[in-house]
Amino acid sequence: MESGNGTKISNFLLLLGLSGESELQPLIFGLFLFMYLITVFGNLLIILAVSSDSHLHTPMYFFLSNLSFVDICFTSTTIPKMLWNIQTQSQVITYEGCITQMYFYILFAGLDDILLTVMAYDRYVAICHPLHYMVIMSPQLCGLLVLISWIMSVLYSLLHSLMVLRLSFCTDLEIPHFFCEIKELVQLAYSDTFLNNMMMQFGAGLLGGGTLTGILYSYSKIVSSIYRISSARGKYKAFSTCASHLSVVSLFYCTSLGVYLSSAGTHSSHSGAAASVMYTVVTPMLNPFIYSLRNKDIKRALKRFWGMETISR
Repeated sequence: MESGNGTKISNFLLLLGLSGESELQPLIFGLFLFMYLITVFGNLLIILAVSSDSHLHTPMYFFLSNLSFVDICFTSTTIPKMLWNIQTQSQVITYEGCITQMYFYILFAGLDDILLTVMAYDRYVAICHPLHYMVIMSPQLCGLLVLISWIMSVLYSLLHSLMVLRLSFCTDLEIPHFFCEIKELVQLAYSDTFLNNMMMQFGAGLLGGGTLTGILYSYSKIVSSIYRISSARGKYKAFSTCASHLSVVSLFYCTSLGVYLSSAGTHSSHSGAAASVMYTVVTPMLNPFIYSLRNKDIKRALKRFWGMETISR
């Protein structure tokens, strides 16, 4: 495979940024396999609960099931490859595999951002305009919002990938990370990366900053609306409908910001790789627990689902 100005690339070498100690590799393998399985099965249960229970066929749970699907895909872009590397004692990834992994990583990370913003808008309409909720959040609009989210993420990821493809690299490269992270990849190029760095900064501001601004604006309106409710019971009921989403948003953005702040402060790729575990693995794993533990409808649907499974046996 040739890159940029014709430099032939034989492979990339992924250095697992979590631990360089060989005796810790089995422990890391077991820990990440456990977290990956919990993430997949937890989010899969959310999808099954929403799809099997007609009471959950509402905009909020439609977006939640889409978020769960994206979380499964998001984690699956990095963890299976890392587990395979540990198991085979080979940390090599091909140039094509690296670009593919980077593309899907950016795609699903962007989808996470946009879907959380869409869910914030859904909560805004439900609390601030409850009488018109089902009219505004029609099935057509919900489907359109998800479709637009996919289109924006696909184009955003494709643009980044095409800009990386124009770069030139040395024959063999070492990436001090457990996956092909775009920032680490661009830093390894020996051609001019000015446009790539500008695009990353612009994209982070537009996608990350834009979605966060939308979420904060929605919740400012929600808080203002809740504050005007006279009864304490009404305030609690209104707030409880968005508590799970607010918890997930806080977890996702706090861990994401922590990664970039820590990497900017220490300038260490290894610390950045370790911090990346928080939002690439831990956050998708905790999302099903946050939504199921704080949501009676989800717990009721899961009980019905397992109850039907027991009867069918």
